[in-house]
Amino acid sequence: MPDFEWSAAAANGKVTKGSTNAASSAQVLKRLREQGLTPLDVREASTAGAASSGAKAAKGALRGGRKKGVNKGKVTSADVLSLTSELAIMLKAGLALDNALRVLIDMSYKPSVTALLADILEKVKSGTPLSKALSNHPQLFNDFYVNMIRSGEISGQMSSVLARLVEHMERVRSLRESVISAAIYPAILLSVAVLSLVAMLGFVVPQFEKLFNDMGDALPAPTRVVMNIGKMFQHYGWLIVIAAAVVIWLIIKWFKTPVGRQWWQSVVLRLPLIGTLSAKYEMTLFSRSLGTLLGNGVPLLTALHISTQTVTNILLRKPLETMAPKVKEGGKVADAAIGTGVFEPLAINLIRVGEETGRIGPMTLELANILNREVEVGIKRTLTLVEPVLILVLGILIASIIVSILLGILSVNDLAT
Repeated sequence: MPDFEWSAAAANGKVTKGSTNAASSAQVLKRLREQGLTPLDVREASTAGAASSGAKAAKGALRGGRKKGVNKGKVTSADVLSLTSELAIMLKAGLALDNALRVLIDMSYKPSVTALLADILEKVKSGTPLSKALSNHPQLFNDFYVNMIRSGEISGQMSSVLARLVEHMERVRSLRESVISAAIYPAILLSVAVLSLVAMLGFVVPQFEKLFNDMGDALPAPTRVVMNIGKMFQHYGWLIVIAAAVVIWLIIKWFKTPVGRQWWQSVVLRLPLIGTLSAKYEMTLFSRSLGTLLGNGVPLLTALHISTQTVTNILLRKPLETMAPKVKEGGKVADAAIGTGVFEPLAINLIRVGEETGRIGPMTLELANILNREVEVGIKRTLTLVEPVLILVLGILIASIIVSILLGILSVNDLAT
C-alpha cells in the first residue's frame, strides 16, 4: 500500500501534518475524520516527494510575492467566495467557528484577507454574532450575504447555509463570467477595426499625397475626403488620441453618475436583442437571490427587499421595489409581480404555482435556472449576428478607403493620357 502525506486541522484550530500507509486517499480521509481532524490536504508520498522542490519554490514565490506586493491589494469577490467555501467545509467537519477562522488566518497569504479575518475573529470572540461582524464590511458582504448568515445562526445550520451560499455565489459568478467572456471577442474585433482604420489613414493614405498634389480639384470627391482625413491623422494624430482618451474618460465618469447610469441603462434596455438579454440577466439575479433566501428561512418581505437590491438596472429595480409594500398590505406575490410589468407570463405562472403550493423558494430557483439558460443561449445567438456585422462594417470601411485611392490613381492616369 502507498504512503500518503497529509495535513489537517484539529478542533482547537491547530494545523498538524503527518504521513500514513493506506490503500487509498479516501481511507486516509476516513481515518483523519475518525480522529476528529479536518483534512486540508492529502497526497501520495511519491507525488509529494516528486513535487517537493516545486512546492518549496512555490512557497518561496508566495513569500517573495508578499514582500513584493504580488498578493497585496483589496479583498476581491473571488477571495470572499474562497473564504465562504473553506469555512463551510470546516464547520461541516465539526470545527468551532472561532477555530475555523483561526485556520483560515493561518492559511491566508494575502495581508488584506488576513486583516479581514482577524477583525471578524476578534468580534466573534467578544460575543458578536458572525452576521453582525460581517455587516461591518458592507463593501464585501452585502445584505444578501449577511441575511443568509443570520438565517444560519437562527436555524443552527450554518454549514448548510454556507454551502448554499457558495452554490449561489458560484452560479452568479458563472453567469457574469459567461456574459463577460461573450463580450471579449467583439471588443477585440472592434479594437482591431479601429486600429486598422487609424493605421491606414495615418500611415498608408499619406503615402499617396505626392502623387495627388498637382491634381487639386480634379481629384474625385471621395479621394479628397480620404486624403484630408489622412493629413489630419498625420499632423494631429497624438492630439486626436489625447482628445479621444479625454472624451472617453469624461463619458465613463458621467456614466458613473446617477443620471448617466440611468440614461445608459435605459439605452441598453431599448437595444434589440441586447435589451431583452439584459432584462433577463437582471431577473435571473433577482429570482436566484429570492429563491435562495426563502429556502434558508428568511421572511418573504425581507427576501423581496434584499433580492430587489441585487438588481443593478435602476429602471427594473424601481418597479420591483413596489412588490414588498403590496405583499405587506395583504396582496399576493403573483399579483404584485404582475403589477411591476417586468415579469414574463412564464415567471408569473411559476410564482403563482409556488405561492399556491407554499413553494415560492424552489419555484423562483427554477425560474432562475430557466432564465439562466435563456441568457446563455441568447448570448450565443447574438454573437452569431454581431461578429459578422462587425467584420462586414470593417470590410466596407477599408474597402471604401481603397476604392477612393484607386479612383484618384485612375484620375491621374486619365489626365496623363
